[in-house]
Amino acid sequence: MSAFFDYPKAAKFGRILPKSKIYDHAHASSKLQQLFVDQVGKIIWQYKLAPETINLAATKFVSEIQVFEIRLRTAACDEDILRAIDKAIPFPIIFELSHKDKCKVVAAYKRANEVVSTKWVLSEYFETDWQTTDRPRTALPTALNLSALYDKILGNLLPHDIGMDKPLAARIENLEAIRAGEREIARIKARMTREKQYNKRIAINAELRAAEQQFNQLTGQKN
Repeated sequence: MSAFFDYPKAAKFGRILPKSKIYDHAHASSKLQQLFVDQVGKIIWQYKLAPETINLAATKFVSEIQVFEIRLRTAACDEDILRAIDKAIPFPIIFELSHKDKCKVVAAYKRANEVVSTKWVLSEYFETDWQTTDRPRTALPTALNLSALYDKILGNLLPHDIGMDKPLAARIENLEAIRAGEREIARIKARMTREKQYNKRIAINAELRAAEQQFNQLTGQKN
């Protein structure tokens, strides 16, 4: 199923969100504000998925889901921008980034902090490839409540070849571990390239083999 959904007309919100509101609520530094200036044209709060707009019950974990369109000045969008918006808005958010005639869907798994309920925990971000803006959209998945809907929307952003039989939280934890493993392997390979001493290269190579073995276990690959 596509991650581009045809959101119900009853859920249409369609309001421009001033960048200044994000700056205030996210306590944005001057560097972050400059990122917004350089990369973001408009932020539009396009849809509000809530009990009164799509007739699905709220839950303790998901009372509403927001859909934001970010019209970009460039083809790049720094994740710090998305994290600032997620920090400023106390609901799960699905981002639709658009630039010229292309768009993509991006989101992190967002849930309330178990210790401090007013704070939020974000996973890494997952995204689709860039698509044409006129691409077909699919109907929202069938769900019993907003938590189930949120899980299904996010599930369409995750690779479909890893952990499909697991709950969403477990799939995301696994994918984050895989990404961390990829970064660790790249870091060790970079050290190997820089190192000139033979004995040290042997030690680094052993470290690389161990990291690759652990990565293969995460991905279910055989050596």
